[in-house]
Amino acid sequence: MKILPIAALLFATGVQAAPFASPAELRSNIATLVGFGTRHTLSSLIDPKRGIGAARKWAASRFEQYSKACGGCLKVEMVSDRFTGPRAPGGVDIVNVMAILRGADPDRVIMVSAHIDSRVTDVMNSTADAPGANDDGSGSALVLETARLLSKEHPKATIVFALLSGEEQGLFGGQLLARTAKMRGWKVAALLNNDIVGNTHGIGGQHIDDRVRVFSEGIRSVETLEEGKMRRGIGGEDDGPSRALAKYIDHIATVAKPGLDVLAIRRPDRFQRGGDHSPSLDMGYPAVRITEATENYDRQHQDLRTENGRTYGDTIDGVDFSYLARVTDLNLAALRALAMAPAAPDSATIVGALSNNTTVRWSAVGGAAKYRVYWRRADGIDWTDHKDVAGTELVLKDVNIDDNFFAVAALAEDGSESIATFCAGQPRKN
Repeated sequence: MKILPIAALLFATGVQAAPFASPAELRSNIATLVGFGTRHTLSSLIDPKRGIGAARKWAASRFEQYSKACGGCLKVEMVSDRFTGPRAPGGVDIVNVMAILRGADPDRVIMVSAHIDSRVTDVMNSTADAPGANDDGSGSALVLETARLLSKEHPKATIVFALLSGEEQGLFGGQLLARTAKMRGWKVAALLNNDIVGNTHGIGGQHIDDRVRVFSEGIRSVETLEEGKMRRGIGGEDDGPSRALAKYIDHIATVAKPGLDVLAIRRPDRFQRGGDHSPSLDMGYPAVRITEATENYDRQHQDLRTENGRTYGDTIDGVDFSYLARVTDLNLAALRALAMAPAAPDSATIVGALSNNTTVRWSAVGGAAKYRVYWRRADGIDWTDHKDVAGTELVLKDVNIDDNFFAVAALAEDGSESIATFCAGQPRKN
């Protein structure tokens, strides 16, 4: 993949020198989560040692410890609401544990999430041991580790670290997180949802420890019919906000060098499956799902057992902590880059039909020192050319609008760069 100038600038300003995730810390946190026996959403809320209630209280205490170490920089909350559904017919109180690191721009929000609940074969079995070491103890440990490390820093944007409940019962925690963001008026720039991120041995015997998958939607699920027609008309199916976020993470990985290649998969999630980022997509927020490169289905949603010499169950011996640390480092690098950059332009347009020149215009961004206009040939997926300007308009001479795609990113004084906003066309005149 071609390295974007953004990454070189970002990491030249010191991001590479930031602390790395600790495999020992990740292991310790997963071991504690497994020790609660089950974290099923319908399990005990009051048992001090077993069940979802104990797990959530412990997670909140970990956030509080990190906050104490940084002088109270994290605001720890337990946000709740009641949900019903086919997997919770009697209703269930869903509680999300959140830690909020307030930035200089408190309303612009970057979120990183994972689900803390676990399950076995029968999704309604709330009493059997469900270790959930990888699904999603790995993601939960990752969120805790990013909070521990980033709480020592001073981002421009606000970062929300969220451990969600009820994913296995119906994406309830993801719905609650999206509702919370909307109710509080957060301008969500990105959600990085980490679900199943610690295994390197696939069910077919593959061993892949140098790759991670990032899933993203292209055309936004909330687009109106007219917006969808416009996007198809300009050829922007591969450049919606969530797809742009996935590309951003891909390029960050190229320069941050966590030892992982990002496989940016062009669908919202694995085939006919879903995750806690889906409700944020339904709310219109840019969101991606981050998942290990090869899954072992014997270790997902399985009763603990051995049959015909084959072992089933999501136990801690199935987690590769070196790999998980590298996935955590990728999240850290992306969160730092996003949180230190200005907001992306709200809109960007192009005109130039029946001309060999293209005029690009975009909305101004508070805190932006200048802007970077990107373009690429219309048969490619990576931005190949760019030009930096101080204003909000650029005429690209001899760059044909029919043969190229365009986008605009905002740059801070130190070179930190936003996600690129794809350029739409002006309304067509007959």
